[in-house]
Amino acid sequence: MTAPATVKLPRLLMFALAFSYIVAGLLGRDPWKTDDVVGLASMLSALYGGTGWFTPHIGPLALAQDGPLTMWVGGGLVALFGPLLGDIVASRIANLVWFSLTLASLWYGTYLLARRTEAQPLALPFGGEPSVKDYGRLLADAATLLLLATIGILARLHETSIVPAHIACHALAFFALTRMLDKPLSGASVLAVALMGAFFSRAWPGLIPILFALLFAIHPRSGLWSKRHHILGAIVLAGAVIATWWILATRADPNWIEAWRHWNTNRLGLPELEVALRPLRDLPWFLWPIWPLAMLALWQWRRWITAPHIWLPLAFLFGVLFTLPVLQEPGEPEYVLFVMPLAVLAALALPTMRRGVINVLDWFALMCFSVTIVCVWVGWFALHFGIPKQISLNIARLTVGYEPQRLWWPVIAAAVVTFCWIAMVIWRLRLRPTVLWRGSLLCASGVTLTWLLLVLLWLPALDYVRSYRPMSGQVKHALALAVANTGQPSCMRALGLSLGPRASLYVFDGLTFTYDSRCPFVLQQTTLKQIKDGSAGYSDIAQVLWQGSRGADRYDRYRLLRIPTQ
Repeated sequence: MTAPATVKLPRLLMFALAFSYIVAGLLGRDPWKTDDVVGLASMLSALYGGTGWFTPHIGPLALAQDGPLTMWVGGGLVALFGPLLGDIVASRIANLVWFSLTLASLWYGTYLLARRTEAQPLALPFGGEPSVKDYGRLLADAATLLLLATIGILARLHETSIVPAHIACHALAFFALTRMLDKPLSGASVLAVALMGAFFSRAWPGLIPILFALLFAIHPRSGLWSKRHHILGAIVLAGAVIATWWILATRADPNWIEAWRHWNTNRLGLPELEVALRPLRDLPWFLWPIWPLAMLALWQWRRWITAPHIWLPLAFLFGVLFTLPVLQEPGEPEYVLFVMPLAVLAALALPTMRRGVINVLDWFALMCFSVTIVCVWVGWFALHFGIPKQISLNIARLTVGYEPQRLWWPVIAAAVVTFCWIAMVIWRLRLRPTVLWRGSLLCASGVTLTWLLLVLLWLPALDYVRSYRPMSGQVKHALALAVANTGQPSCMRALGLSLGPRASLYVFDGLTFTYDSRCPFVLQQTTLKQIKDGSAGYSDIAQVLWQGSRGADRYDRYRLLRIPTQ
C-alpha cells in the first residue's frame, strides 16, 4: 500500500454525509407503528402520565419488556426541548445521541486497532508507505462509511425505539475493549457503562451478546488475557448498578417487575426450526453489502486470526451468533448487532483487495444506486402523474384514500440531491481516484442520497400509510360524541388491541384504556373478513358507534362499540 491510497477523506464531507443520513426521516412525519410510537409513548407516560421513571408504561398499561434507557434519555430530552420543538421532534434528538455514539465508538475503536503493529501494511523497499496515523484513519473512515452503507439498519436508526440505543451500547463495548488494550482502567470504566446501557436498553437479550463476546475476547492469545481482571471488575460494577435498579423498581412496582421477568424468561429458549433458519434468509439482504467484504477479510487475514484487530470484532460477531440459538424469536433487534463488527472486518478487507476487485465494488455502487435513484423518481411520477400506468395502479392500491399534493420545494431539493449523485459518478469516472475509501464512500453516498430522495418525494405518502393520527382523532371524536349523547362516563376498554394502535392513541390524543368491566365503550381491533362473516366479538349485542382503519390498511379494522352493561 502506498501513501496516496490513504489520502485523508475530507472531514466536512464525512460529517455532512452522516448528518444528512440521520436527520432525513426524523422530521416532518408522525411516529409510525409499532416500535417507533411505542418508544415515544413510554417517554410521554413517564413525563406526563405519572407512571414514574423506574418502569416504562403506556398510560396505565405496563410496558414490561426491554428496559428503561430509551425512556430515560428520550423523556429527559422531551422535558428539556419539548416546549421549544414539540414532544415528537424533541424525542428524536435521542436518535442523534445514539447515532453519534455509535459512529464515534466505531471510528475510534477501528482507529485504535488499525494503528497496532500487526495490522500495518508491509513497508515498501524504497519507502512511500502510509504513516501509522494515515492508515488508521483510512480504515476507521472506511468502517464508518460501510456502516452507513448497510441497508438493513437504515430505517431502524430513525425509530424512537430501543434499537438505536442497543447498537450504540454494543459499539461502545467494542470501543471499550480496544481502549483496554493500552489503557485498561479507562477501558474497563467504559465497558461497565456499555454493559449497563445494553441491559437497560434491551434487558437480558441485549446483555447476553456482550457477555458472550467477552468470553471470546479474553482468548489467551488475543491481547486481553492479561486484562481479564479489569473485565471482571467492569462486570461486577455494572451488575451492582443493575441490581440497584432491580431493587428500586421492585419496591416501586412489583407487578411490573414480575411481568418483566416473565417476558425475559419467555424470550430465552431454543427456537423452533423454522425460526432458527430464518436468519439464513434475512441476514444476507439485511447486512448487504458488508458481509461479503467481511468474509473476504477473514480469509485474507486468517494467519493473524488471533491478532486483536481481527479477534475483537470477530468476538462480537461470535457473541451475536451464539445469542441467536438461545432466543425463541430472534429478529432485527439482534440482526443490527452484526453490523458493527462486520463493518470493522469489511474495512480490514480493503487493503488486501486487488485493484480489479476494488473497481468491482465501485461499479456495483455506481450501477446499483443509479438504478435506485431512477426508481424513486419513476415512482414519484407514477404517484403524481399516473405514468407508468401499471406502477401507478400498484401504488394507488397501496395508498387508497391518499390525495397527492404537489409541493415544488421538495422536488427542487430532490433534483439537487440527484445532481449530487451525478457529481459523484463523474468524480469516479473522470478523475479515477486512487484513494482506498472511494468504494466505501460511493456506497454510503448512494444509500444516503437514495434515502434523502425517498424522504423528499415519498414521505407524505408513507406517513399517510403508516400513521395512526387520523384514526386516533376519529376515535376521540366518536367517543366524545357518544358520551355527550348517552350521558355515560368517558372511558374506554380495549378488545384485541395491539401495542401499536394503543400507543398511538395515547401519543396523539392522550386516550387511555380502563380495565373496569362496567365501562360501556369498547375499542375493538378485528379484521375486515371477521366483520363480514360475523365472527368479530360482540357483533350481536353491541352498537357500532364508529368503524375505520389506519390509512390504506386493507386488513385490520377498528370499531368503537357500545356494550350494554348491567
